[in-house]
Amino acid sequence: MVRSSLFGLLSVPFSSMLFASNPSAAGEDIPPDDPLFHRYPSIDDAIVAEVVGASHFNFDRVKELVSQRPELARATWDWAFGDWETALGAASHVGRRDIANFLMANGARPDIFTFAMFGKYEVVKSMIESTPGIESIAGPHGISLLSHAKAGLRSNYGITLTDQEIQASEQLIAYLEELGTANRKEKDIPMSANDKEKYLGDYRYGDGENEGFTVRLNMRENLSLGKLGKSGGALFQKEPNVFTYNGITSVEVHFEVEGDKVISLTVYEPDLILKAAKT
Repeated sequence: MVRSSLFGLLSVPFSSMLFASNPSAAGEDIPPDDPLFHRYPSIDDAIVAEVVGASHFNFDRVKELVSQRPELARATWDWAFGDWETALGAASHVGRRDIANFLMANGARPDIFTFAMFGKYEVVKSMIESTPGIESIAGPHGISLLSHAKAGLRSNYGITLTDQEIQASEQLIAYLEELGTANRKEKDIPMSANDKEKYLGDYRYGDGENEGFTVRLNMRENLSLGKLGKSGGALFQKEPNVFTYNGITSVEVHFEVEGDKVISLTVYEPDLILKAAKT
């Protein structure tokens, strides 16, 4: 295993270092079987991740979580390497108008991607005219502004759109297509199914239960990188055996190949190099 970092390798969480210098802050009166979340009073990461994940498809669960704690309507999660997504962003790129409306009613902050999903032609056009180039910025997971606009028509989930809403969305889509800069795509050298096969599998960088990655095919038959045993974001081949991750520009994943076999991968971040051996 190779790890290097500009800041060194700190295995102790910041909160633990803080407590070490102030024992009374460590929660001495907390029962050992019911500890507070290690970043309390921040909301537990598991809850934040759940509400963002559920906002893609599970309206009932979103209502349950957000009704109890409306602040979760503004939840934001980093899926990996800085792939930040809000709950509203999740609903927006899959066209869930129902979930998006509920989140905004509880304080979620709409952005250009949300307005695009709702087909708000005049709003999106004015934002682009006031901030030239904003249309080319990618949304969560590297998804383009044009894709968000199309999602608003594609997925209605029981909501019947009015003729006016449909026309506004179609007008916005035509406008964005005419611009030619609102459909950002990752460079991706095509690969055959056989080419992809050699990358699939588990890669370990330590002995811990979760210290590793899994490379598998996602629903679009693209390679994806996730935590060990889990799905993750798409990999796009930038050059042979070198990939970018889900629209993240500062991270590259390099695979080491011997003959026809992949033996390891190395993640290059601005201040971290992490090598994981294929198992």
